[in-house]
Amino acid sequence: MTSVQLVVVGAGPGGYAAAFLAADLGLSVALVDPEANPGGVCVYRGCIPSKALLHVAKLLDESRHAKAWGVDFGEPTIDLARLRAFKDGVVRKNTSGTGQLVKVRKVQYSQGWAAIVDAHALRVKLVSGGEEDVQFEHAILATGSTPAIPPMLKADDPRVMDSTSALDMPDIPKSLLVVGGGYIGLELGSVYAALGSDVTVVEMTAGLLPGADRDLVDVLAKHVGQVMKSVLLETKVVHVKPEANGVRVTFDGNVEPKEQAFDRVLVSVGRRPNSKIPGLERTHVQVDQRGFIVVDEQRRTHEPSIFAIGDVVGEPMLAHKASHEGRVAVEVMAGENVAFAPRAIPAVVFTDPELAWAGLTEAQAKQDNNPVTVAKFPWGASGRAATLDRTDGLTKLILDPETERLLGVGLVGPGAGELIAEGVLAIEMGANATDLKLTIHPHPTLSETLMESAEVFFGQATHVYRPKRGGQGGRAG
Repeated sequence: MTSVQLVVVGAGPGGYAAAFLAADLGLSVALVDPEANPGGVCVYRGCIPSKALLHVAKLLDESRHAKAWGVDFGEPTIDLARLRAFKDGVVRKNTSGTGQLVKVRKVQYSQGWAAIVDAHALRVKLVSGGEEDVQFEHAILATGSTPAIPPMLKADDPRVMDSTSALDMPDIPKSLLVVGGGYIGLELGSVYAALGSDVTVVEMTAGLLPGADRDLVDVLAKHVGQVMKSVLLETKVVHVKPEANGVRVTFDGNVEPKEQAFDRVLVSVGRRPNSKIPGLERTHVQVDQRGFIVVDEQRRTHEPSIFAIGDVVGEPMLAHKASHEGRVAVEVMAGENVAFAPRAIPAVVFTDPELAWAGLTEAQAKQDNNPVTVAKFPWGASGRAATLDRTDGLTKLILDPETERLLGVGLVGPGAGELIAEGVLAIEMGANATDLKLTIHPHPTLSETLMESAEVFFGQATHVYRPKRGGQGGRAG
């Protein structure tokens, strides 16, 4: 029997961030996960390996595009085994690092699966065999999520893949169908397209990346349309049938023929929370109709000793959101008067171009009938974008027309995922348009587009001529 002040179930970015902070604060900590080292889906089967492959895809795209600049590399040769080895090496480096941090922080790490005995006890079934009992003052459930596969898309065939199996890169199929036009489908579809697959994307709604502002998505959609074989919108997959020479797919929508065959199919229509934790019914923890564990602003469940964080408590299912939730939960245990109440959680789609947003979107403002002022700066007026030959990007600010306070930021273009952090900081600090306008940005950089977007708000942008109309900038909502 082990007795600790905190046990964390699940060692993803939320779980290990919580465990490490608790150890730094002097608490005795146990961490339970089936993997040999902390990392979770993000590091083992998600954000880290996918970004390694996206880096390679971007390099391939740039090498082909370089012909326009007078540099011709010729068509690259793909060594799939070495590519997989590079991706796997990145994962090993990250997870071995977290494994070392477990040891130096003296966190008790149990490789196995946890079952809840009661509100203050767990039983861990160890990977190595046997069981281990853990008593605790507090617990954090950070069990994450798994890919969701609708019944009509299920097939007992390795050629019908989810995001996990797609990242294993079993081969480079001649044809690939990506079911779902969200960020996972577009990222992995971009990788396979860069490697040489004819990729078709099918999305049941009227546009890619539902939820993101259309003017930003339009820039990405144009590029996607160029690198993918086809994009089928307002179309559903109603049947998947593996055959000897491929996977036959039946479509419902404005597409002909209704039946088409593909070498492989990637199903990326969302994720479902891992809330079916053995023994959870022995506590007062509640789960809602969508399968998410119910928590308050401090991430405490209806069982006072048990907290929950990350994908298992709801949208957005993002690693950085989970990490911050984990830190908040631990600070609550340490007696701090804190809550998880961010003004902005950034979202990034790591395609080429990248798309990122934080805070209020223009679409949300219109839906809620919330008056806002929208200030946009086209990257066609950016000197730095011109040097990259990537002038199709866009930066936009969502502002309160009365107070001029920054409510949201959106970007599309190379490096948008890095640039969005400034927008998040500005939103969290309650910055207004004047703050951004007066912040001197280095030249020539893409970060200048945030400053110049604020100048657009005032009708004083140096590199675009957009006089302020009616005392306000372009208004939406």
